[in-house]
Amino acid sequence: MPSPSPELWLLRHSATDWARNGRHTGRTDRPLLPEGEEEARRLAPALAGMAFDAVLTSPLQRARRTCELAGLGKDARIVDDLREWDYGDYEGITTAEIRRSVPGWTVFSHPCPGGESLEQVGQRCQRLLNHCQGLIGGHGRLALFAHGHILRALAGTWLGLGPGGGALLSLSTGTLSVLGREREQAVLLRWNAPV
Repeated sequence: MPSPSPELWLLRHSATDWARNGRHTGRTDRPLLPEGEEEARRLAPALAGMAFDAVLTSPLQRARRTCELAGLGKDARIVDDLREWDYGDYEGITTAEIRRSVPGWTVFSHPCPGGESLEQVGQRCQRLLNHCQGLIGGHGRLALFAHGHILRALAGTWLGLGPGGGALLSLSTGTLSVLGREREQAVLLRWNAPV
């Protein structure tokens, strides 16, 4: 059944080697691990009975493959704004390694030299939400397959906290989350749910 109010189903890609090791994986196009492929298949039953007005995916293979294994690949449209945060010089490096030279660093509170700023990510999130609004208006359901930091920033933007609000939201691989509304208020209907 269609949703009576807008719903954005956010699906974080499944496990990759860099995700397992805590390495920042922005533009590097890492494949899913075998256990990541199994993790993605476990999403299929939760999505099978849902009617989606559109399925959108990041162009990176880890998101596209998760979408395929979850059963929605044939309907998916690639949307560049769903790419992961561009970490610039911090690509492939862990937070612990970055904090040796920048104590207290997080992607939400400090810059990524040579990469995207929080403001740039916020603009991307707003463009994406505007695009989603154009697809479903005030009601309907979309599935978005993407990455941890961009989905957290998107949720923060949806909630009116800005992209930095994503710092408050943990998001594991191979999970689903749902953004929606309760009356006029933007809310989290479901977050970081394993399947």
